[in-house]
Amino acid sequence: MLMKNPAARSSSITAILGPTNTGKTHLAIERMLGHGGGMIGLPLRLLAREVYDRVRARTGDHAVALMTGEEKIVPAQPRYWVCTVEAMPPDVDVPYLAIDEIQLAADLERGHIFTDRLLHRRGREETLLLGAASMRGIVEKMLPGVQFTSRPRLSKLAYAGQKKLSRLPRRTAVVAFTAETVYAVAEMIRQQQGGAAVVLGALSPRTRNAQIALYQSGDIDYLVATDAIGMGLNMDVDHVAFAQTRKFDGFQFRNLNPGELGQIAGRAGRYMNDGTFGVTGEADPLDSETVERLENHNFDSIKMLQWRNRDLSFRSLDTLRKSLGYLPKQDGLTRAQDAQDVIALEAVCRDPEIAGKIASQADVIRAWEVCQIPDYRNISPAEHAHLVTKVISFLQSRKGHIPEDWFAQQLSHCENTDGAIDAISTRISHVRTWTFIANRSDWLEAPLFWLQRTREIEDRLSDALHERLTQRFINRKTSVLIRRLALKEKLMASVEDDGAIHVEGEFVGHIKGLSFFADAAVMTAEGRSLKQAAQQALAGELSARANALAMTADPELKLTRLGIIIWQGNEVGRLSAGDTRLRPRIQVTSDEMLGQAERTAVLERLEKFVTRHIASLLDPLIKLQDGEGFEGLSRGIAYRLAENYGVMPRAPAQEEIKSLTQDERAKLRMHGVRFGAFTVFIPALLKPAATDLRLLLWWLERHPADGTPMDMPAPPANGLTSTQIDPNNPDGFYQICGYRLCGNRVVRVDMLERLADIIRDRVFWKPRIPEEQRPAGSFEGGGFTVVSDMMSLIGCSGEEFERILESLDYRSAKRKVARKVEPKSEPAHESGSEVQPETPLISDTSEAEVKEEAAPKVDSPETVETVEPASTADPASDQSDQSDQNAGTEVPSAAIPDTQNAEPTEITVWWPNGTGPFKKFEKRHAPAGRKTADGTGEKPEHRKRHGKPAQRDKGADRRPDRKREHEQKPAQSVRPPRREKPADPNSPFAVLAAMRSQLTGDDK
Repeated sequence: MLMKNPAARSSSITAILGPTNTGKTHLAIERMLGHGGGMIGLPLRLLAREVYDRVRARTGDHAVALMTGEEKIVPAQPRYWVCTVEAMPPDVDVPYLAIDEIQLAADLERGHIFTDRLLHRRGREETLLLGAASMRGIVEKMLPGVQFTSRPRLSKLAYAGQKKLSRLPRRTAVVAFTAETVYAVAEMIRQQQGGAAVVLGALSPRTRNAQIALYQSGDIDYLVATDAIGMGLNMDVDHVAFAQTRKFDGFQFRNLNPGELGQIAGRAGRYMNDGTFGVTGEADPLDSETVERLENHNFDSIKMLQWRNRDLSFRSLDTLRKSLGYLPKQDGLTRAQDAQDVIALEAVCRDPEIAGKIASQADVIRAWEVCQIPDYRNISPAEHAHLVTKVISFLQSRKGHIPEDWFAQQLSHCENTDGAIDAISTRISHVRTWTFIANRSDWLEAPLFWLQRTREIEDRLSDALHERLTQRFINRKTSVLIRRLALKEKLMASVEDDGAIHVEGEFVGHIKGLSFFADAAVMTAEGRSLKQAAQQALAGELSARANALAMTADPELKLTRLGIIIWQGNEVGRLSAGDTRLRPRIQVTSDEMLGQAERTAVLERLEKFVTRHIASLLDPLIKLQDGEGFEGLSRGIAYRLAENYGVMPRAPAQEEIKSLTQDERAKLRMHGVRFGAFTVFIPALLKPAATDLRLLLWWLERHPADGTPMDMPAPPANGLTSTQIDPNNPDGFYQICGYRLCGNRVVRVDMLERLADIIRDRVFWKPRIPEEQRPAGSFEGGGFTVVSDMMSLIGCSGEEFERILESLDYRSAKRKVARKVEPKSEPAHESGSEVQPETPLISDTSEAEVKEEAAPKVDSPETVETVEPASTADPASDQSDQSDQNAGTEVPSAAIPDTQNAEPTEITVWWPNGTGPFKKFEKRHAPAGRKTADGTGEKPEHRKRHGKPAQRDKGADRRPDRKREHEQKPAQSVRPPRREKPADPNSPFAVLAAMRSQLTGDDK
């Protein structure tokens, strides 16, 4: 329905004036519902929403529309319109129209809007103007012939003087004018009275509604707010206390005048209930004159209304600016100061690029509509002007809409609901701006989608802000229970399925495992009373849980690597150092209210669980510690291995290990013991679960005082074969974890044994069949070179790998070899392609041990005459045989090179210390009583020269095909072979030999 003449005056204009709590707004709503249709303009969006809910409850959703700057709910054919004054649609003709709080026409910021509606908006049948009595004179002057109705206040308002915050009565609203003061007052009330709701103008309407609902419900008795509560909000307030009486009005800080104080103080007392007002905090007491005027509602008359020209010219931006600057021609009106929309228009006119695009009248109208976007963000006038010019440039573009990707990007900055109160409030102010833009159906391609999207974000932020305000300023448990405690009533306690304990419906703590954890938010003053009330439910619940734990099965319990016993996700016990390392002590974690009988039953159950858990993971270690079946040296080895938690270096026990008989070795192997080249260990104990448990027991043994292994370092991650050493870890830590220190790294002991097996195969390699090729990395003469298999096994390369080899007593030397260069036309021959299969992960007996135990011993280097470094090739063998053996491998420079296709290259060759070039040679003269190589006991003739050993002939030919004189002498003598030890029938070598005999049909 469109008004043909919106400015036409109706035959009935009534001004209902009076103080607060006179029922003016209620009367206006009832009169509207008595007509077939109507519209009411209200000063606040929050109040508009409240009235909208009341009207639709009586007429139905289809009959009433809601219009605010950020919210539009318009059914197909509404009969009633509830709006904010700024959002009242100009083209809707209604039989009834009402404007509330018309005294705001004198407000410096919003006054011109109320003045325009006061002078020009009418209902066809009836118009009501609602406001303070101070408006009577100016309304009579502006609107001759208007009818006036005065309504007295329904209750009395009295001054109560100054009170401390701790002495404020229940149902009090404390008023301040800065956010800092509001927060400070709310925090003090929370500490002393249990909490307060908070209402600020910067809060979103949804948040303000939630806070007011919290106060109205009676859960809390105090409200801290700005002067926003003075605009008709219906709340059950008995007392209004001013914490401040000065505010910033946009230009300066000033004292509130009696009319402003009266508007706020009048919120005290609803309907027939009397109210009081006063001051609190640092506010000065009110003088007697002001008190008298507030109690009698005697305020100065308003003499001047804010005005702005409504007949605007849209021919161009310049004519629009000029028309906005016109002065009023009627007494009692004054030109309003430039508002945000005028400031934004000035910025548009100063931008030549934007102003040049605005040519037609339609462009000017649209630009003016964009300038009227509210500055909810309140960052700065320049920032708001930048937003306005950005939107105008989008709308003046070829598409004529705001790009959705840009709009979505702006919204993405507002979606985060984390942060403090101020951060969330800032995001809400931003999203309110985008909500206002989304309400314009012609500015976006999909306005309904974006309107819903902005509302969803604002609602989430508002809920998050309400939650933050509640958490910070409201101790609901205290506020609800404080009255019950004062009345000495018995409090009811209950336990939920998740262990939450409620006293009188309020959460006071949790039962976790067998312990009660009180909520930290419970005030100390009443904590004893709450705990006493909770004990009624705790006693029975703890007893039932203890009985259930005593009957639970082992799979329901878990022992963490830090020694904590977990049941149903909660701690019920923890380990501490015991009398023996494999039998730790258990401490029950429970509340002091748990009975002694139940505690004993729980302790016995946990001891059984821990004992079985240790036995399942560390059974070989337990048997070694018991020593049953071991005697002599084997008992000593078992004891030392148990003392080291199943992992110990071999070197300190080398002599004892060599002296073990095969039966003693077999007994140790039956318990899982493996004798490696560097470490004696039990492979089953290197698994992650067993390692964590061994590390825990080792740590408890080192820390018997506190018994809490919470600062225990974590072992290397599962799957790591080596890692850098952490110098902060204590001595012995890596050995317990199954690692050996090698240089600046630690290497898993089982990987070191595999590396030793690979190296041993290459150092002592000999062909078992004539055509067998030398494996990659095997060097003729007993050395080896580093290959990728070795490095990948350890998990490092380069200098780090060389340091590991050096720590294992390997030594390196540079050697020049002749590397054959194949013609480009021929395919390259990959040396070492046939590699011997590697040994198992954990060898039962190392090859060195087998040689030591089964092979006949030869003279050690100390008992042999001077010899050259040993070679795996037979010097007397035929030249062709030597070439066949070395085919496909790197050979030393002593080999016959291909002089036409050979390139000398230098490589690093490694030998076990004491072999190869690092072999320990005997003195050049034979010891007394020992025969020389020629069997005469005399020094060779060529070694006698002036009583000193003769020097070699520098020109002597050293090629392998030229035999020196001393090489033709009889071979050096060797000791007779020692008696062989009986082979261990349980060793893997014996098992392999038996399998080979079965396959070949050998009956031996």
